[in-house]
Amino acid sequence: MQTETLKIIEKRLAGERLSISDGIELLQNADLLSLGQGANLVRQQMHPEKVVTFVIDRNINYTNVCSCQCKFCAFYCKPGDPQGYILSQDLLHAKIEETIAVGGTQLLIQGGLHPDLDLEYFEHLLQDIKAHYPIHIHSFSPPEIWDLADKSKLSIEEVIIRLRDAGLDSIPGGGAEILDDRVRHLISPNKIGWQKWMEVMTTAHKHGLKTTATMMFGHVETFEERILHMVRVREAQDQTGGFTAFIPWSFAPSNTLLGGEGSTGVEYLRTLAVARLMLDNVPNIQASWVTQGAKMAQVALSFGANDFGSTMLEENVVRAAGVQTRVPLQEIIRCIEDAGYQAVQRNTHYECLKVYRKEV
Repeated sequence: MQTETLKIIEKRLAGERLSISDGIELLQNADLLSLGQGANLVRQQMHPEKVVTFVIDRNINYTNVCSCQCKFCAFYCKPGDPQGYILSQDLLHAKIEETIAVGGTQLLIQGGLHPDLDLEYFEHLLQDIKAHYPIHIHSFSPPEIWDLADKSKLSIEEVIIRLRDAGLDSIPGGGAEILDDRVRHLISPNKIGWQKWMEVMTTAHKHGLKTTATMMFGHVETFEERILHMVRVREAQDQTGGFTAFIPWSFAPSNTLLGGEGSTGVEYLRTLAVARLMLDNVPNIQASWVTQGAKMAQVALSFGANDFGSTMLEENVVRAAGVQTRVPLQEIIRCIEDAGYQAVQRNTHYECLKVYRKEV
């Protein structure tokens, strides 16, 4: 290993917290394989068992209408666009029933900031699902929740409590992009700032809802801003302990106003490995096959990731940006086993539901 990289990794393996400058050094200068080896050693410290987890779920977009109109998004329609939709109850139920039929335990329901959908709409949506189906609802990103608070003239706390009481079980980390307002002004000028994003999450943690944290990288952010994002997640986790996982994924530029080249597989692995080293208090790091494909996600298991994410029976947002990856359940299991791990189906809270025994 390079001398400076080795020092930083040894520091982390000894239980010391890495600084922003440590993170930048690793992102910029560390040898890729040395970085991966260090991240894998830390992963083994945190998860000594030779297993990789995944969840069976479905992403359901209740609407594609969004007033936010982020420059990196190829999925949204403007309010009034004839291509806009709101999912019907019958179609929603059909999607949920298909998910449960294949062993699904989680729904990830997200959409745009639709000007005509109020808090009562979402309360009724949650109550209806819970009345019909025994499934975990992991839904609504912080921008959606903040938008509901604005429209209803209620506090974030009041909205989260009402959504929780109606059936919301946990909150995904969508809308984080990069937790820095310089970047957010450039790529999503109509979206809430990073502090509001974090306020939703810490408030949710306070009221018993676990959440994930994400990072979409590879557009206009600097290395320092990428590391600062991780540090801000780490600082909030120190306060609440409410983040179950961190999920970094690379920006998909096709069909977006932002455009650009996107990230290479090497940059993805480098960023994921640094996340495992920086985030000493976040237990799980997810590999992202959605943007990088199954093979790269498999490699990510040697670069600090301990979770393969979800089967994602349906995904529309990244697909709209030109990424067409689909990975069936059996392929996820095969990827995990071929990487030398035992595949374990989990629930949203990372509790084991099923252990897959490799056929000899």
